[in-house]
Amino acid sequence: MDLYAILGLKATASAADVKRAYRRLARKYHPDINPGDRAAEKQFRQIAEAYETLIDSERRRRYDERGAVAETESTEKVGFEGFDFSVEAVEGPRASTFGDLFADVFQRGFQHPPDQLERGADLHTRIEVSFNEAVRGADRHLTITHLAACGGCGGSGAVRTPEVRCLYCSGTGAIRSARGHMVFARSCPHCGGAGRQRQASCGRCGGVGVETRTESVLVRVPAGTADGARLRVAGKGNCGRKGGPCGDLYVTVQVLPHALFRREGDDLFLQVPVALHEAALGTRIDVPTLEGATRLRVPPGTQSGQRFRLRERGVPSRDGRKGDLIVEIRIVLPRLLDERSKELLREFGRINVEDVRADWLSGRRSS
Repeated sequence: MDLYAILGLKATASAADVKRAYRRLARKYHPDINPGDRAAEKQFRQIAEAYETLIDSERRRRYDERGAVAETESTEKVGFEGFDFSVEAVEGPRASTFGDLFADVFQRGFQHPPDQLERGADLHTRIEVSFNEAVRGADRHLTITHLAACGGCGGSGAVRTPEVRCLYCSGTGAIRSARGHMVFARSCPHCGGAGRQRQASCGRCGGVGVETRTESVLVRVPAGTADGARLRVAGKGNCGRKGGPCGDLYVTVQVLPHALFRREGDDLFLQVPVALHEAALGTRIDVPTLEGATRLRVPPGTQSGQRFRLRERGVPSRDGRKGDLIVEIRIVLPRLLDERSKELLREFGRINVEDVRADWLSGRRSS
C-alpha cells in the first residue's frame, strides 16, 4: 500500500503538505459524513493510517526504507474514532466543529497578506491663481485638515509596553479547540505564537493609527498651467489605518481671466485698436506681450480683423517651447466733431469710388 498515493502526494512532500492533504481527504471520507458507506469508511482508515505514518518523522523514515508499514503500526486505532461533526456535541468555550476548522483554513487563504495595508483616501480642493501666475508659475500654501499618522504610535496603532503573558492564549502561543476526541491548535493571532505581548493599543488614537491634523501644504503651480488643470501633491491625502499608506491631495486650478489676453492652448490672442488712417497708410505700433511691449509693423491697407503672428511670445509649454502671440487688428473710426473733418471724408469718398461691398455681394450670389 503506497501511503503517498493514498494522500495524493509525492515522496518529497513536506509535513505541511501531509497535513493539508489529510484534512482535505478526512473531511470527504469520514464515516460520520458518509453513514453506512463501507467503502468510504475503509478509505478513511487508509487515509488516517497514511497520515499517522507520514506525519511522524521516525515512522516515515522507516516506511521510506522498507516501502511498507509495520504490522504493529497498521493495526493502531485512528484518532478520529468517535469524532462527532454535529454542533450539539461541542464542549467548552474554545471548542469548534470540524467544519469550523476548515472554514478557518480557507478564510486565511482569502485574507490579504499582512503587508498589504489599506491605502488612505485621496483629498480634493481648488485654488484660484491670476493669469500671470498661471503663465509664469507660482507657489501657493494651502491649509488642509486630513487624517495623518498618529504622533503617539507613528501610525502603527500600538505602543511598546513591558512584556507580559498573552491573555488570549494564556502564554502558550496557540489557541486550542476540542471536538470529541480531537484537539486542534492554531497560532494565536494576538501574540503571533510567541505567548508574550510587548505592545498595547495606542491611547492617543485608540489603536487606529491616525489622527486629525491641520497643516500647511506647499502647492507648486508650474509655468503654463491651464485653467482646470489638476495638480497632485503626493502623500498629503488621508493616511491609511494602522500604518497604511497615505492617499494624495489633488488641487484643481482655476485661472482668472486677463484684461487683454485670451488663451487657446499655448497661444495668446490680443486685439489691438488701430486708427483709420494708420490702417490705410501703414504704421508701427507698440504691442503688449508677457515680456513687455514690442514693436509691430502694420502695413498699408491693413483690414479690420487681420491677424499678425509674433513667434514664441505666448505661453511656455512643458516641453520647453513657447506658443505664439496672435495680434488681431481692430480699426477704430474717428469721431467727426467738426465740419472740416466731415468734408475731408466726403472728398476722400469722391476720389476713392471703389464699391467696398462688390466682392461681398458677388460672393453671396455665387453661393
